[in-house]
Amino acid sequence: MTQPDAARRHFSGDVADTDPTLHDILSREGARQAAQLELMAAENVASKAVLQALGATITNKTVEGLPGHRFHGGASIVDEAETLAIERATKLFGCSYANVQPHSGSQANQAVFVALLKPGDTILSMALSAGGHLSHGAPPHMSGKWFDAVSYGIEEDSGLLDYAELERLALSHEPKLIIAGGSAYPRVIDFAFIRSVADRVGATFLVDMAHFAGLVAGEAHPGPFPHAHVATCTTMKTLRGPHGGLILADDPDLGKKLDAAVFPGAQGSVHLNNVAAKAVCLGEALGPAFKAYAGQVVDNARTLAGTLQERGLGILTGGTDTHLLLVDVKTKGLTGDQAEKALEAADITCNKNAIPGDPASPKAWTGVRLASSSGTTRGLDGEAFALVGNLVADVWDSVGEDGLPDPGVVARVREGVAALCAQYPIYN
Repeated sequence: MTQPDAARRHFSGDVADTDPTLHDILSREGARQAAQLELMAAENVASKAVLQALGATITNKTVEGLPGHRFHGGASIVDEAETLAIERATKLFGCSYANVQPHSGSQANQAVFVALLKPGDTILSMALSAGGHLSHGAPPHMSGKWFDAVSYGIEEDSGLLDYAELERLALSHEPKLIIAGGSAYPRVIDFAFIRSVADRVGATFLVDMAHFAGLVAGEAHPGPFPHAHVATCTTMKTLRGPHGGLILADDPDLGKKLDAAVFPGAQGSVHLNNVAAKAVCLGEALGPAFKAYAGQVVDNARTLAGTLQERGLGILTGGTDTHLLLVDVKTKGLTGDQAEKALEAADITCNKNAIPGDPASPKAWTGVRLASSSGTTRGLDGEAFALVGNLVADVWDSVGEDGLPDPGVVARVREGVAALCAQYPIYN
C-alpha cells in the first residue's frame, strides 16, 4: 500500500502554496513589524525559539487535566513539557505553585474568581479610569456582572495610587478579594501595605502583574511574594513569550483550588504548543541576559518619559518605574486618537488611553500609553530612546487644526524610524 497523494501534501505543503491569501497577510504583517517601532505596552517581540515551539508538532496532542493525571492517553512526553514550564515558573517567581494552562491573563483572573468567590461577592480593585484592568470588575466584563465591584483610584494631585482610599473602602465594604495591578499604572505598588489591609478585613490578596512580570523576573521590579496570596500574569508582554497566562501561589491547598478552577472550571483542553512556548520564554528569563534586559527596559522608559517632558508633554505621575508611561497629549491640543494615528502614519505604533478626568468615549480620551519593552528587545539603548522620544514629539508638534500631522515631518520621521529599524533588526 502507498500513501495517497493528498496525505503526502498534507504533511509537506507550505502555507505559501496551500493558502497564498493567508501567506500574503502573514508576510505583510511580518514586514510591518520589522519596519515599524513598536511602543505598545501590551506587545513585545518573541524569540525565534518561542515561535518554533508555537509551530511544533506538540500542537497535535490533546490533553485535559494536569501532568500525571490526564484524561487522554499518550501524554507521557507532553507531561514533561508542562512540568518543565511549571518548574521554571516557580523558580523564576519564587513560589511553590504554578498553573501554566490559562489561555490569557483575563482567563487566569477568571480562574482565581472561580476558585475563591461566589457570584455577588465583593471585590476591590483599581478603577479602570485610574489604570486598572477590564477583568478586575469593569462593568462590561464578566467580573463586573457577576461580582459587586468596588473601585479605588489615584490621588488627584500626584496621580499615585490612593492607599488611604483603598484602606477606607476595604474597611467599609469588607471585600472577599483585593486586587492590585492594572494595565496603565506606571509605578511600583506597595504590596506589603495592601496585604496588611487584606489581612485586617479577611480578604484574599491578588496581584495581577500582567504588565510587569518580566521586570519581576529580571529583578528590576519588586515581586508579589510573600505578600500576595495569589498572582496572575501574561507571558507575552515583558516576559517576551507567547500570548497566554500564568497563575502563581505559595500555598499548596490554594493551588488545588486554582487547578480545579482552571480545569474543569474555566477551560477545557490544554494548548500544549502554547505551554511549550511558555516553557521557552520562562527558561530565557532565567538566564543572565534577561536581567540586563529588564533593567534596560526601565532605564529606557525613564529616558523616553524625560525626553517627552523636555518637549513639553505631561507625563502622569511625573515618570515611571516600569516599562510603560502615560502621556497627557492635551498639552499639545490633541486627543489620544489623533496622537495615535499621527504616529502610525510615521511608522510608530502606540495606543490611545484614558487618563483621569477623561470622558467614557475612547474617541475623546486625551492620553497615550507608550512603552519601552519591544524596542529594548530589538536592542535600543538610552541614546536611541532619546531619539525616539524626539521623533514622537516632532510628529505631535506638527499636527494641525485638522488633526493631521505635517506630511513633510511625517516623511522625515519615517526616515528616522527606518534607520533605527535597519540598525536594530528583528528576525532574519
